[in-house]
Amino acid sequence: MTRLSSRRNKRTRTISKSIQINEVVSIEYDGETGLLSFQNPPVNALGQKVRAGLIDGLQRLNGDHAIKVIALFGVGRCFSAGADIREFAQPPLAPYLPDVCDAIETSAKPVVAVLHGLALGGGFEIAISAQARVGTQDLKMALPEVLIGLLPGSGGTQRAPRLTGIPAALDLILSGRQISAQEAQKIGLIDRVDHGPLRDVARAAARDVISGALTARKTRDLKVADDPDALKGARARITAKSPHLMSPQKCIDAIALSTGPFEDGMKAERQAFFDCIASDQGKALRHAFFAERAVAKIPEAGETARDITAIGVIGGGTMGSGIATSALLAGLHVTLVEVTQQALERGVATITKNLDGAVKRAKLAGDKRDETLARLTPSTQMGALTRADLVIEAVFEDMDVKKEIFLKLDQICKPGAVLASNTSYLDVNDIAAATSRPGDVIGLHFFSPAHVMRLLEVVVGEKTTPQVVATGFTLARKLRKIAVRAGVCDGFIGNRILAHYQKVATYMLMDGASPQDIDRALEDFGFAMGPFKVSDLAGLDIGWASRKRKAPTRPAGERYVEIADRICENGWFGRKTGKGFYLYDGADIRPNPDVDGIITAERARAGITARAFSPDEIVERYMTAMISEAARVVEDGIALRPVDVDAVFLFGYGFPRFRGGPLHYADTLGAAQLIDRIERYAQDDGWYWQVPDILRRMATDGTTFADLNKDG
Repeated sequence: MTRLSSRRNKRTRTISKSIQINEVVSIEYDGETGLLSFQNPPVNALGQKVRAGLIDGLQRLNGDHAIKVIALFGVGRCFSAGADIREFAQPPLAPYLPDVCDAIETSAKPVVAVLHGLALGGGFEIAISAQARVGTQDLKMALPEVLIGLLPGSGGTQRAPRLTGIPAALDLILSGRQISAQEAQKIGLIDRVDHGPLRDVARAAARDVISGALTARKTRDLKVADDPDALKGARARITAKSPHLMSPQKCIDAIALSTGPFEDGMKAERQAFFDCIASDQGKALRHAFFAERAVAKIPEAGETARDITAIGVIGGGTMGSGIATSALLAGLHVTLVEVTQQALERGVATITKNLDGAVKRAKLAGDKRDETLARLTPSTQMGALTRADLVIEAVFEDMDVKKEIFLKLDQICKPGAVLASNTSYLDVNDIAAATSRPGDVIGLHFFSPAHVMRLLEVVVGEKTTPQVVATGFTLARKLRKIAVRAGVCDGFIGNRILAHYQKVATYMLMDGASPQDIDRALEDFGFAMGPFKVSDLAGLDIGWASRKRKAPTRPAGERYVEIADRICENGWFGRKTGKGFYLYDGADIRPNPDVDGIITAERARAGITARAFSPDEIVERYMTAMISEAARVVEDGIALRPVDVDAVFLFGYGFPRFRGGPLHYADTLGAAQLIDRIERYAQDDGWYWQVPDILRRMATDGTTFADLNKDG
């Protein structure tokens, strides 16, 4: 028998007995209160042992005549972050989460849930199954299932509207956003917000349930008013914003049933939940969720990263200013170096504008804006970088310029400083060779705008030390970015694949499709932007410079389309010049009619008679080209695993999340179908369309890219 005591209001309360139900759930007896707690680090995921222990604990407490109320809470840093979604891919194990929620709600002894930290997903659903709820100041609540292609499957769509009304429930469930304890109380999810140690809060809440100061009631018995306008409005917003997604519409369908019998709504919710789990979308969205974590598993993960508190950024253009902004928002000190005072002032102005935007978007507290900007030191002298722990070069893609900068950095920077290049394509090994410390050199390929985009390719050179790789990943975490380890080749993971599939877009353009046909087909497939809009956004001059750099070594058998070159020769570089494949006037975007003449002239010069391309054929060719090169990137070891490729495209290239990434999508097609496509296309262009060896092996042995993720 264990005795615990605590003081509250000058009285001593004694825990008379504690029982360990299993390794994660326990009971403590406190007079007329039963304290039912669970502890499953790190986030109290509601795995099978937790579920079984909670039901067992409820049964024991309900069988004890001395107990009048049960206080339920999670031990550790939060109440519960929800279900263990690793179980979704496995046969279900009883008891199920709806059973736990039902047992809590129908308990003969009222249950008060005491919530702290996070109460997410299944944790949220357990909480609203209790007859009363008390939160602490640090509480955050959310139903984020829609973000992984699901809907709340344990009563969330039925109980939440009964507490909050339909409009608030729609907002919570369709957005997946986290709300504070104060907002939760305001909309009716919790009864009050308390202060103090968790067990003291639980005891006080239980006493108040016994005295009647805190009302206990079954959520399922509450009535919810119908609100057809709110439901109609939600459907319209989802259709406009996320027309491809299935789970948001399923959520709305289920919420609409909350006005009827509880049992009918629960049955429909559960069926919709299983429909979503079995869907390709649900699988893809869960793959994307896990990809964010999988890419952190690198060979260098156990290495000790170097301390980074001050960084240098060379180049105050769009990319350099974005990198500096990201570092400032992460609390780092930044020295920005530019060649001229005028360029430096432009860079500082851009950073200032970025920070003001962060304040407007509530990403930075208004009272922290000046303090954040004060950590920026502008300079026109490279010597200002002597104290930097890490320096990121972010100048134009010119190898000679970069080598000259790294030669200077080698002389200026302190021992142990990490020297990084933001190059998009160039050989990090050649850059490192310009220094006497190639082990300290790494590629950190940010994506524009760097203070917004989440992806960071960490490019590991032949001599980059494991410690420096670990430092790159640590920096990414500080910047709240998703780091993906990449080997050295032209374009690394993302841009190497991009360069390949962009060619097939230009081939279709040359053969008869318009830029708008191609962009529209791929946007309908789910991309945020089509390839020609993306090229305009990135700057057509970037691709032009890359093509000119590669021209001397371009294979004789490669088909080369010059349409984009002709556009660039006119000084039309896309959004930044107001003209590219499209015309830009503020928010207005429309096709550039002058491009049609260039396309027609290039077709005539090549003797090509234009033919029509259906949207399906455009998507099929584009995606097959992307998958082919992505497969080769894995085969060559440039990416550690297929999931690394998927992460790059999900977080850096606008790949539709509900399709899971290029190689997850490839598995839905199968190796045999992909080989058939490539061989069919190769009849017209055998140089470009070649079957990767890895696909042939998969077709032979029946394996998938998902299998390679497991092996990795």
